[in-house]
Amino acid sequence: MDNTNEAQTKQRRGFAAMDPERRREIASKGGRSVKAENRSFSKDRELAATAGKKGGMSVGPEDRAFSRDRELARAAGRIGARRGKDQG
Repeated sequence: MDNTNEAQTKQRRGFAAMDPERRREIASKGGRSVKAENRSFSKDRELAATAGKKGGMSVGPEDRAFSRDRELARAAGRIGARRGKDQG
């Protein structure tokens, strides 16, 4: 078996090899792939709330930053509200 490949430094491939601007361009398309009116959570706030609670339950209490730091939770809420208005 040839060990020359192991001696070579690893080359970045795929997404990691792209320049940061190209990665941003591709990543930004993910959020725009579905129209706002077709997104489940934009139509059904109760569905969104339920999903959020389920997601929060998957993290142990000791790792829940927002439950330990109320100011952090408030700041995140303000940021989310601003972004929602901007995209609205």
